[in-house]
Amino acid sequence: MNVAYVSALSALAGSVIGGLTTGLTSWLNQRSQAKADRTSRELSRREELYRDFIVAASKAYGDALASNEPPIQELVELYAMLSRMRVLSAERTVSSADKVIVATIDTYFAPNKTVRELREVIKSGKGIDPLGEFSEAARDELRTFIWR
Repeated sequence: MNVAYVSALSALAGSVIGGLTTGLTSWLNQRSQAKADRTSRELSRREELYRDFIVAASKAYGDALASNEPPIQELVELYAMLSRMRVLSAERTVSSADKVIVATIDTYFAPNKTVRELREVIKSGKGIDPLGEFSEAARDELRTFIWR
């Protein structure tokens, strides 16, 4: 075999290997970036859903402490958020959200609280934070989601 052919084949093989390496590296980088973008969007969706649920549930629970007439539309919205969580969230988060809704509905059927009674409940630290378990579950889920 002629030395010129060996030299030409070596150069050609080097070019092919270099091109494949560059292409593979680009593809892996794009794939990694796309996965990071999907993860970021999913995390944002969950954060927004949990924030909206906390705001709506807090409002409904506050209303339940002083009223015996549940606003059906607000409760339906809470159940709609719960249904979205069933699709997106871990079982512990969904279960905790369900407990918040049940506690809120039960509070509507309990005797209304006066400001003085609320002050005593707050001082005792019992029964005033139905969102505590949900908040912890959501925080834990978001943390594990970030580290996937």
